[in-house]
Amino acid sequence: MVFTRSGALSVPEPADRGWRRYAALGDSFTEGLWDVPGSSAPPTVEKEPPGLVCRGWADLLAGHLADRARAVDPETQVRYANLAVRGRLLDAILATQVPAALALGADLVSLVGGGNDTLRIGADPDHLAAHLEDAVVALRAGGADVLLATGMDSADSPLVRANRRKVAVLNSHVWSIARRHGAYVLDVWGMRSLRDWRMWHDDRIHLTTEGHRRVAQGALVALGLAPDDAGWDDPLAPLPPLRASARARADAEWLRHHAYPWATRRLRRRSSGDQRVAKRPELTVVP
Repeated sequence: MVFTRSGALSVPEPADRGWRRYAALGDSFTEGLWDVPGSSAPPTVEKEPPGLVCRGWADLLAGHLADRARAVDPETQVRYANLAVRGRLLDAILATQVPAALALGADLVSLVGGGNDTLRIGADPDHLAAHLEDAVVALRAGGADVLLATGMDSADSPLVRANRRKVAVLNSHVWSIARRHGAYVLDVWGMRSLRDWRMWHDDRIHLTTEGHRRVAQGALVALGLAPDDAGWDDPLAPLPPLRASARARADAEWLRHHAYPWATRRLRRRSSGDQRVAKRPELTVVP
């Protein structure tokens, strides 16, 4: 709220940047694993109920954009497509999802990928960045605004942090690509709240519902819009430290239920996204 010259309170209209066709591209992060509101038993890749559709930060962002557009004009419709599929490597995202977004005529495209690549031995972040930049150039030439994202800082993860340097190099490229081509950047690496394990699913790779909610708020900020929650990135109140024995048990459970199945799929050259298709392949009105 602000005061006018007469002293009366004036409520500014909600921000609306004019985006009406939003397409989200990427892997499991953008598909929304494991944002399943109200679920008493969070699913896993190995124990996923048939027909389950996760929500996720991109779905939430689409809702925020639609709400703000309708606050200005109740007749406004925002359409949204989510082409992301779990397990996809960056080249697969660029080869299939980017052309689809261009064909849909999206005016806002979030393009987030490369995380699965950096987990692989020999992944070259410079090579990944070069391909990513080509895609951003194509999307911008097609008339779309582009939202990129940095990778998460894995400093607190004893096993995943082995690829931290590759992620950091790729992040540096993301910022440079955005500067050169007028793209936006969702700074996941810089989110303090995500350094808390309560924001992460038991698999330690995918976000919880609260984690996705906060990333959606971060996306609004990245796009130059005010967040709905001023404390969107405030850290949670700290918990008492775990005993060493409890940490060891948790690590053993993670290795057995998550790390081992993931490594087994890798050895068999399989992906959690094999035989899967995008959950929302066409632009449809956000309710």
